[in-house]
Amino acid sequence: MSQPTRRRTRFVLISDTHNQTPKLPAGDVLIHAGDLSNTGSHSELRKTVDWLEKAPFEVKIVVAGNHDVTLDEPFYADHGPHFHNQLPQNAQDCLALLRTSPSITYLAHESRTVALQNGTTFSVFGSPYSPYCGATWAFQYPRDAAAAIWNDVPLDTDVLVTHAPPQHHCDANATGHADGCKALREALWRIRPCMHVCGHRHEGRGAERVRWKIGQPMFSCSYPLEDRTHVWADPGAGTSKLSLVDLSARGGNPLDNDLARSQTVVSNSVSFSASTSAAPNAVDLAYANVFSPSLKRSLSKKGLEAPQHAVLSENATAALNGRMGRRETCVINAAIMAQSYGRGPKRFNKPIVVDIDLPEADSV
Repeated sequence: MSQPTRRRTRFVLISDTHNQTPKLPAGDVLIHAGDLSNTGSHSELRKTVDWLEKAPFEVKIVVAGNHDVTLDEPFYADHGPHFHNQLPQNAQDCLALLRTSPSITYLAHESRTVALQNGTTFSVFGSPYSPYCGATWAFQYPRDAAAAIWNDVPLDTDVLVTHAPPQHHCDANATGHADGCKALREALWRIRPCMHVCGHRHEGRGAERVRWKIGQPMFSCSYPLEDRTHVWADPGAGTSKLSLVDLSARGGNPLDNDLARSQTVVSNSVSFSASTSAAPNAVDLAYANVFSPSLKRSLSKKGLEAPQHAVLSENATAALNGRMGRRETCVINAAIMAQSYGRGPKRFNKPIVVDIDLPEADSV
C-alpha cells in the first residue's frame, strides 16, 4: 500500500491565557486548550474572543477550561453566585460568543474533521474536562469516574485537545508533583493521536514525545504504557527564537505515526469473572486477546500463559487491530501563564509552535 502524500503544517498552541493576549507567531492552525478567562465573565470572554477572531489563522480551535465557569451552564446555574454575586452573568450569552463566532471552532467534548487549504485533513476531538482539584470550578469530574469521560473519544482522532494533561506527561503542579489524569493517559495509549494539546497545570508547560509500547505482548498488571519518552528542550527559552517542536520530515526526525483511521469509539469496558483477584487492565488484555492463536501457542511453549479470566471488549481490541502504525504521540502543555496563582509575580510563557506532516485528504 502506497503511503499518503503529506504536507508540512504549522500549529500554534496556547492554553491558560487567563485574559492575557500574547503575541502569536504565524501558522496554519491555532489551538487554545482552555482557561481563556479568570472567572468566565462576559467581558473577559469578549476580550479573548475578539483577540482570537483577529488572529490570522486559517483554523482556530478552542476548548474551555475550569476557570471559564459560565461556559459550563449546569455548573453555573448552581454556583454562579459564588463567582458573580454582585453582577450575575448570562451563561447563554457567554456561550454564544464562541458558538456563533465566524472563525472559531468551539469544541465541547466533541469531534470535528478539519480540511485545510493546503489539501491536508485531520480529525480533532476537544474537551474542557479536568479532574476535581479540591475547589469549586467548572467542567470537573471525580477521578474515579474518569474512564467514562474519556471513553467518548473516537479512535480516529488525530489531534486531541483537552484542558487537563495526562498522568506523568506535562502534568507537574505547583508543588512539582505529577497531577495528570490516569484514565486520560490510558485513553491516549488506545487512541495514539499524533498530538495531544493540553494545559491546566501551568508548571507542566512543555512537550514530550511519547513512543507507545505496542509491539510485544505484556501480561503484567503493573504495566508500562510507554516504550520511551523524549522531553523537549525549548529552543525559545531566553531567546528570540520560536518555541518550536519540529515533528516534520524536513526537521529530520518525523513523528512515527501514520494516522491510520478507525471509526470505532474508545472503550475500556472489560468483563471479569467473580474469582478474579487482581483484574488486569485493558492494555494487558489487549495483548492477550488481539494476537493470534499461534502467538499464544508460542508463549505456551515458553511456559507463559495469557490470562484467561477476562474478556476484552471488541472496541478495546480495535485500539490495536490495523493501527500498529500509530506509534508516537507528542504531548504538549501550552500554558501561557507560567505559574499557579499565589506563587509570586506573574510570569508568562511563549506560545508553542509545532511543525508536523499531515496527509492530504485525497490520499488518506
